[in-house]
Amino acid sequence: MDVRAGAATGVSAEAWLIRSSAVSGTHPPPRLRLYCFPYSGGNAVAFVPWQRELAPAIELCAVQLPGRGARYAEPVYTAFNDLIAALTAVVQQCQAQSPLPFAFYGHSLGALMAFELACHHHAHGLPLPGQLLLSGCNPPPLPTPMPCLHQLPDDELIQRLRSYEGTPEEILGNRELMALLLPTIRADFALGADYQRRYDVRRPTLPMPLSVLAGRSDPHVTVERLREWQRTTHGRYQEHWFDGGHFFIQKARQQVLACLKKTLLDCDAGLRTA
Repeated sequence: MDVRAGAATGVSAEAWLIRSSAVSGTHPPPRLRLYCFPYSGGNAVAFVPWQRELAPAIELCAVQLPGRGARYAEPVYTAFNDLIAALTAVVQQCQAQSPLPFAFYGHSLGALMAFELACHHHAHGLPLPGQLLLSGCNPPPLPTPMPCLHQLPDDELIQRLRSYEGTPEEILGNRELMALLLPTIRADFALGADYQRRYDVRRPTLPMPLSVLAGRSDPHVTVERLREWQRTTHGRYQEHWFDGGHFFIQKARQQVLACLKKTLLDCDAGLRTA
């Protein structure tokens, strides 16, 4: 699979977003849009079922990165800045076509995408999300893994994936299926490694509210490190802990969605009274 080196040109929001709304004859149009950014190796379709448990006021837009789902044949991104440039174009295009107040949510690698996209918007004077929701991720700068995960041999990489407890064993044990999935997973880990190399601590704090979510048994996230997210914003900061490990969003799904729903409805109410 080819690796994309250039920035976003000719980006189509339709290709990048799976939009799901609860709009029907009995519901008014949505008032807030939630962009969801995937974890390493993740697919946008993992977020689509969330729409049923969010309020009709919220439209869910799940981000589908190249190299997965219907975009499997497209070249993947391994340069983090290029990906942020493309995501900026996607969000701006979607907002221009259908203006709505919006929020960003991301899990693990997706949390870094959501955070850096918000920083990019802030730095370039673009419209900002009314709420930033980040889960399963320590704040940058991150420690560099040794060796870099994307450079591990297949068997070691699969074992590392097993430790995250987010991929079913029947998939991890299927060699043919993993041969198809590993190139995309490696590309995502390469994105994380590129981010670690290029992260610049010299940046202004963000002005929007920030909520962080974490699993109490996640070996990759610590209370002390997680709390450092508070330094990245001068908006309201909230911290939410759930039962489960790195993929607590699966184990504690109902509680996570209830938290997201309340936070987003509070955001919507605040935006309408501002």
